[in-house]
Amino acid sequence: MAFAFSLFKFTRENLMLIVFGGLPGTGKTAVAHELVARMPSVYLRMDIIEQALRRRTAREDVGPAGYLVAYELAKSNLTLGMAVVVDCVNPLSVTREAWRAVADSTSSRLFEVELVCSDLAEHRRRVEGRRSDIPDFTPPAWEAVLRHEYEAWTTSRLVVDSAYVSASEAAEQILQKSLSQPGRK
Repeated sequence: MAFAFSLFKFTRENLMLIVFGGLPGTGKTAVAHELVARMPSVYLRMDIIEQALRRRTAREDVGPAGYLVAYELAKSNLTLGMAVVVDCVNPLSVTREAWRAVADSTSSRLFEVELVCSDLAEHRRRVEGRRSDIPDFTPPAWEAVLRHEYEAWTTSRLVVDSAYVSASEAAEQILQKSLSQPGRK
């Protein structure tokens, strides 16, 4: 692993914000874990942020607060010169535009990734078989995933279909493409 880390020298010119999007159960967390194991970066997981807010406020619906916290954490870490990987559903054009604003405000490259699982039976199996690694957090049920508000993307992003690639293969693909393409800045 030390060898892989020595390959990356992040400078102000190549500082990067990698933002995942996709419905629950498409493999975002597994791929994000694989990606951060390959590159030095700050990992922001929306489920953890939102669950911390729920515990603190005793409210089930934390609204946009989790995303607002994540935007600020990403900004502060990008300003410090750290690459940031964000694991979130990122369901709305407004949340996607906010991530673009974070990248713009810190002069960072933005690389957006949408994870999908085109095999509906596999997607359902994953959702129904998930166990949370976050204390007191219950992942959404299949019916909730089907009802989840999720706007179609209208901007450029890398689409990864987790029905056909492993988390490791997806992370390698994301890493290679994010470093070889200029990304949006």
